[in-house]
Amino acid sequence: MTSRVSLLFAAGLFAASASAAELNFTPLKSSGIYQTGETVSWSVTTAYGFTPKTTYSYTVKENGGTLVSSGTLDLSQGSATLSAKLDHPGMLMVTVDRSGTTPPARPTPADVNKVDSALKTLLVKNDPALKAIFDKYPSFCLTFEPCGLPVADLGPSPVPQPHIAVLGAAVSPTKIQPVAPRPADFDAFWAEKLAALAKVPMHPILTEIAAPVPGIKFYKVQLDSLNSHVQGYLAVPLKKGPHPAMIQYQWAGVYALIPSICANRAAEGWLCFNVSSHDMPLDSANGTPKNYYELGNQSRETSYYLNMYLRDTRALQWVRSLPEWNKKTLVVTGTSMGGHQSLVTAGLNPGKVTAVLVNEPSGGDTNAVLKGRLAAYPNWPVQDPRVAEASRYFDTANFTPHITAPTMAAIGFIDTTCPPATIFSAVNQIKAPKEIIPMIESEHNNYTPDKQAGWLQRSEEVLAVLLHGSKFVPDEWVAKTP
Repeated sequence: MTSRVSLLFAAGLFAASASAAELNFTPLKSSGIYQTGETVSWSVTTAYGFTPKTTYSYTVKENGGTLVSSGTLDLSQGSATLSAKLDHPGMLMVTVDRSGTTPPARPTPADVNKVDSALKTLLVKNDPALKAIFDKYPSFCLTFEPCGLPVADLGPSPVPQPHIAVLGAAVSPTKIQPVAPRPADFDAFWAEKLAALAKVPMHPILTEIAAPVPGIKFYKVQLDSLNSHVQGYLAVPLKKGPHPAMIQYQWAGVYALIPSICANRAAEGWLCFNVSSHDMPLDSANGTPKNYYELGNQSRETSYYLNMYLRDTRALQWVRSLPEWNKKTLVVTGTSMGGHQSLVTAGLNPGKVTAVLVNEPSGGDTNAVLKGRLAAYPNWPVQDPRVAEASRYFDTANFTPHITAPTMAAIGFIDTTCPPATIFSAVNQIKAPKEIIPMIESEHNNYTPDKQAGWLQRSEEVLAVLLHGSKFVPDEWVAKTP
């Protein structure tokens, strides 16, 4: 294990942020990674100066869904032990609450929107000039907008509930497998779609616009794809090329793209293409139904994700055709649904991507709930057999076996939007060298942005290596962990 990983673990990466004033949790293994059959445990002590006036209840769930055990912690003497065990690969999630109490619910998206609307009304009454801004950005949320993504755009994922503590552990995680098998005609289906895409000329339309930062040229881009168009921002360094290339895929939701995300990378020296997940104007928060993830989900031929994935590949094809690209380095990257699209694109285009960097990617193990696991966004309603069947053609775990590029994946061990088992099920299919960044204390990135240090630090290290012409060699320590 490298010193980098050791330092991350030494920081105490088990979630207890809400419990700091009451309880301390010390894992038996600081790595949070155990073998099947081993006892997973935490030593629980009361915080200095705190005298509990109640007992604490806990539940342990496997892969976020199946109850493993539950019980009570009696801390009247100041300490206790919380233990669990799995005899097969899986993830464990523990929630701790005060006994006899129900944790207060965080506001639902609907409630947030009501409060937000009321706030906007009051602000406009005080300053009428604000109305034009709110009208221009209808999805802008005053009350809760993590990482630029309004709660209303988070889709069907559950809003996490606060607990005294949430703890995560992995049991032989590199052996976690998806619930459903890969369809026998999966490759044939996608080969047919890619062949149809190849018959569509790209017809690139570039419109130069004001650059958000100095030292670059900046463009709005539209490309023809199969039955839709790619929309994105292209940022090109002014310094003499050719340049290494980066394609950024976007997280979930319907929103205007943020130009600076790509522009800042170009200022570093990257030829950067930031691709919208949707065929809609880049500066608009409208143009795609908010429930896009539900559209056509009963058939592989009508699923919204079909054209999305093809647009992603078209974006890759176009970047590879640009004379500004150095023909050596091409990174695909993204967070959540952006990571999801990165894995799919790398899998559909083996040998055409040189590195894959993803953070808490969605889209894995689409049939998870049928075996008692917590599902990942977009939470396919697979209780409908038609949806269950169609979803397998869009499951990241069925694309990743074809990835040939070195891959880095950051995984939040207590993530309920993109649960860790769904990510391991996809990443474990990658035969190329891969590196896992365990973020033991991280819920999904927009819920716990302060717990993203593992991803932020390591991804910047890797990008710096690639930017300067060296190869990314993954630290495969997880693969060596029993």
